[in-house]
Amino acid sequence: MHSKEHISHDEYQKTADWLMSQTKHRPQVAIICGSGLGMLADTLKCQDSFAYADIPGFPQSTVQGHAGQLVFGELKGKTCVCMQGRFHMYEGHSLCKTTFPIRVFKLLGVETLIVTNAAGSLADGFQTGDIMIIKDHINFPGLVGLNPLCGPNDDKFGPRFPAMSGCYDKGLRCLAMEIAKELGVASVLQEGVYAMVGGPNFETIAEARLLHRLGVDAVGMSTAPEVVVATHCGLRVFGLSLITNKVVKSYEDTESVNHEGVLEIGRLRSHTVQQLVTELIDRMEINNNDNINKSI
Repeated sequence: MHSKEHISHDEYQKTADWLMSQTKHRPQVAIICGSGLGMLADTLKCQDSFAYADIPGFPQSTVQGHAGQLVFGELKGKTCVCMQGRFHMYEGHSLCKTTFPIRVFKLLGVETLIVTNAAGSLADGFQTGDIMIIKDHINFPGLVGLNPLCGPNDDKFGPRFPAMSGCYDKGLRCLAMEIAKELGVASVLQEGVYAMVGGPNFETIAEARLLHRLGVDAVGMSTAPEVVVATHCGLRVFGLSLITNKVVKSYEDTESVNHEGVLEIGRLRSHTVQQLVTELIDRMEINNNDNINKSI
């Protein structure tokens, strides 16, 4: 299911053209909101919003905490587009569809992708409510062939064999650390390795122990495919995981995780995430955006 489907360049272009005909905004930054983090779109000024159901080619988000709309607007003098709700492999979407918006963003002129997610912590020093800057990821579905780049390569977007070392921009990670110190929230900021698993079930204790031994700091069910496609087509990437629970690693532990608890932590920490992302966008350097579609 995940490797046979192919989406042509013309289909991505059709969606990009439709969006450009509906809004005057030409985004430089794209933001993908994770579970309970849709409030990031509320910071945008002069908004144009589109339900996913109305956008040609867009799949539908079916998960609680994902509103299912694309919001364009201005933030700190930069034009942004925000996905209130992402798509997941466990919903039954092919990976081509899961990552469909990324290539559309590229065609719209986006240069930087900010990905956020809700994740469970495996690192012993992390606490619920911490914010982890993603420095790298382990894409478990990708390691067994479930990769959005499988199938014919579209050279207009990127090379057949893209490098993934350094896919999370070091400059943006350092800038975020500086901003956290200035905002007085450095105590809740961490940096670590994110792992994507298929879901939708949460991890068994044996799986959690395995991930911990492999050096994984936080685990979730998204993000890696979008980052792979973004890196393939030359976007700069910054990632944040909101730590919404501690993954159970002991058979003596009686706690268990649930999606409602994940959403609640998102609400409690939403202001801090919003501040951090807003300041990051304000200070990041953006090239002139006159080259929309010229190189693709």
